[in-house]
Amino acid sequence: MKNSSIQFWVGLFMIAGFVAFGYLALQLGEVSFLSSSKNYTVTAQFDNISGIKKGGSVQIAGVVVGEVSKIWLDKDGVANVFLQINKEVKLSIDSMASVKSQGLIGDKYIQLSLGGDEEFFHDGDVLTDTESAVDLESLISKFAFGSVK
Repeated sequence: MKNSSIQFWVGLFMIAGFVAFGYLALQLGEVSFLSSSKNYTVTAQFDNISGIKKGGSVQIAGVVVGEVSKIWLDKDGVANVFLQINKEVKLSIDSMASVKSQGLIGDKYIQLSLGGDEEFFHDGDVLTDTESAVDLESLISKFAFGSVK
């Protein structure tokens, strides 16, 4: 009888341990259905997003405030980017998104420049005030072949 009591408590301890491990794994892994309540999504539209990848960072003043969750091309040839932004960050509707590079040949990321409007983006809104990526190869070729004006 004492042996079955010990087995019960060990079993209960093991179950609690597995539940705690599963919870931590989901939280640290930032599973989308659990962390979506911490973020809101804004779609940014660009002419050129050369170098941006899914999972790339979204920054304001060098601080990571979100990530790129999806990239697609619409029927008009416009590149659309889903930006998952932390709900603590209020993005005014006159804000601007730019494609920037970490260093000369580093990873690309989305830089948000905050505006001054008192109205803010909500989940699902579209940001159209964007600045596309600078294509260094085309600039160098224009300079090398003399077509820079």
